[in-house]
Amino acid sequence: MTELLFRDDAYQTAAECQIIGHTPEGGLIVDRSIFYATGGGQPGDSGVLDWGGGRMPIATALKVEGGVALVPAEPLPMPPIGAPAQQLIDWGRRHRHMRIHTALHLLSVVIPLPVTGGQIAAEKGRLDFDMPEPPGDVAALEEALNTLIERDLAVSEEWITDAELEANPGLVKTMSVHPPMGQGKVRLVRISDGPTLIDLQPCGGTHVRRTGEIGRIEIGKIEKKGRQNRRVSISLV
Repeated sequence: MTELLFRDDAYQTAAECQIIGHTPEGGLIVDRSIFYATGGGQPGDSGVLDWGGGRMPIATALKVEGGVALVPAEPLPMPPIGAPAQQLIDWGRRHRHMRIHTALHLLSVVIPLPVTGGQIAAEKGRLDFDMPEPPGDVAALEEALNTLIERDLAVSEEWITDAELEANPGLVKTMSVHPPMGQGKVRLVRISDGPTLIDLQPCGGTHVRRTGEIGRIEIGKIEKKGRQNRRVSISLV
């Protein structure tokens, strides 16, 4: 299986790897990856793969049987299995994903309702909530969100067992997507102010180390999606 370097250090932008397989669709399976693989509403990273005189732009990364596959942005000669290579991610795009992702966790604090879906992009993101009635004061929600961001809260991770998560179902805010289980442990992302817990929920994505990195966030339109669902969009200012 691919070693998930992005999980150990979301700020790592370059790493050596080895090609350990090719997918039928033309992807390159690597033994270790700094490229985040698409999942949980977060897009896969883009960047470049260098090897033995060759260079290939990478459009995204996907989870496949055997690990993580890097998807070339254009059809080019592929490095052979066993070839050593160097990975370089598009850091600017990754960091914007991290800022939006952490901001969405804080949005779920400001709007403490069950989450029915979500999506992350490089400049914006959204959460869908089980929200029968629209919020009365969007400006107040936006100010509350930015107040949390400006507190420069610490963002960290911890791990619990599958059994511990099953015993604490309230940790899971999403109604439609459940955290991956079956490997014995689940990663939690914690946002805190010293001993004061602000948010704690299962998540496999990449995040900033402190909320101050997010910068100011703007809440956009709130759309009705179905009988009780409402979509709240945010964007980087």
